Amino acid sequence: MLFDMDGTLVDSEKVWDVALHELAAHAGGTLSLAARHAMVGSSMRVSMRILRDDLGQPDRDEAADVAWIEGRVEELFAAGLVWRPGAMELLRAVRAAGLPTALVTSTGRRLVEVALGTLGRDNFDAVVCGDEVSAPKPDPAPYRRAAELLGVPIDQCVAIEDSPTGMTSALASGARVIAVPAELELPPTDGVHVRESLVGVDVAFLGSLFTEVTA
Repeated sequence: MLFDMDGTLVDSEKVWDVALHELAAHAGGTLSLAARHAMVGSSMRVSMRILRDDLGQPDRDEAADVAWIEGRVEELFAAGLVWRPGAMELLRAVRAAGLPTALVTSTGRRLVEVALGTLGRDNFDAVVCGDEVSAPKPDPAPYRRAAELLGVPIDQCVAIEDSPTGMTSALASGARVIAVPAELELPPTDGVHVRESLVGVDVAFLGSLFTEVTA
């Protein structure tokens, strides 16, 4: 099992929303809705480029902005994260069934370590962070790396995502894909099972994703 984090397991996209709008205000501007939506599921580098373009400040110091927003998000993460509907139950069921499980996120290691205080470190056999891969989502590298760390063929893995960027990454990796929209609407996509939430998703449902292919 391969789980995205922000917007999939926990409702942390709203935390990022607060911090990104605060950063834009700190820079003397306002973050547009289109720019914010374009950031969902993206790496920090891509998000900061979108921010600079949106504010019309191409020469902003990226390192300074990254340090500012990581510090703010760390404060907000530490205050506690809210689970997405059905996410905790599914994660517990997967672990109880003994399925190898990885966290696959575009968020950097510093903030992931804080989030694991809510998610539970023991719930994951591997953690792949956005600043530790050769190429971030939407590239398939993060999911392929997670499968490699678990020692499971990628075509035997199920990935759960919430954003178009994440869906693209997971689908291109060769994994079975479940998508649960959070901040953005997700259009019907071949090979992707779109659900309103993770409520009702259990180990039997995960297994059905493979039997329907071989039936």
